[in-house]
Amino acid sequence: MTHEIYTCLWFDTQAEEAARFYTSIFENSIINYKNYYTKEGFDIHHKEAGSVLTVNFQIGDLKFVALNGGPEFKFSQANSFFVNLDTESEIDRIWERLSEGNSKVFMPLDYYHWSKKYGWIRDKYGLSWQLNLTGTPQKITPFLMFDGAELGKGREAIDFYTTVFPDSQLDNMVFYGQENPDYEGLIVHSVFNLSGQEFMVMDSGLPNNIIFNEAVSYMVYCQSQKEIDYFWDKLTEGGLEGQCGWLKDKFGVSWQVAPSILPELLNDPERAGRVIQAFMPMKKFDINTIINA
Repeated sequence: MTHEIYTCLWFDTQAEEAARFYTSIFENSIINYKNYYTKEGFDIHHKEAGSVLTVNFQIGDLKFVALNGGPEFKFSQANSFFVNLDTESEIDRIWERLSEGNSKVFMPLDYYHWSKKYGWIRDKYGLSWQLNLTGTPQKITPFLMFDGAELGKGREAIDFYTTVFPDSQLDNMVFYGQENPDYEGLIVHSVFNLSGQEFMVMDSGLPNNIIFNEAVSYMVYCQSQKEIDYFWDKLTEGGLEGQCGWLKDKFGVSWQVAPSILPELLNDPERAGRVIQAFMPMKKFDINTIINA
């Protein structure tokens, strides 16, 4: 199986603005391309033809798709991005930029017993970032926090994901101890790898009762229908099927299973409209139907 995992961020109308903001903050960042809504499928997407559909951008090794999907979903603290940074001047600069506008600090940028300098902040678009001074080059990792009804399911989720995705491995796992009797045995920090993409997980020790939603999803690009069928069937076990390749797994985490040829087709003005018209009614993607369109 050959596939990549992208992180999809759901915005109302600010996808391009947000992508420019993030790529102006972080090193080794680039906006790769944009896709646009067409008149086809208007009865479903209700977006003006020619307006921005998605913006594909990259920060270091982490690949993003910013989507103008509408006002339905807002970012949750359950999904954040953990950023390891090299120098104090760098972490201060990035913290200052993320503090612009209507931001909110969850944990101030300061010394903690586990970090020389760490802070957790929600930026003006609602997306959460955890900055950590490590003395190593910039690295950004999706961070999943299991809380509320999902509290205590972090270990089960890691076992599930590393079984579903080929070439996956657990890098480390640290548990709460006796000093936290209410959480003893739950995950305080874990790092694992899914087919080359690093993730972090913790069982929340904070009284937030936060939950996952569709505002952050993870896109699995597949080369074949067989691969789409495999990931769709595995990830929907105990979960929910959605439209246009979207699904929720049994932990409430959102995924998209899509053909890797889709960005190329959407970048072609001659074919994009027919392709959108073809996949809008779909739940699981059918590659042949899309190509024939």
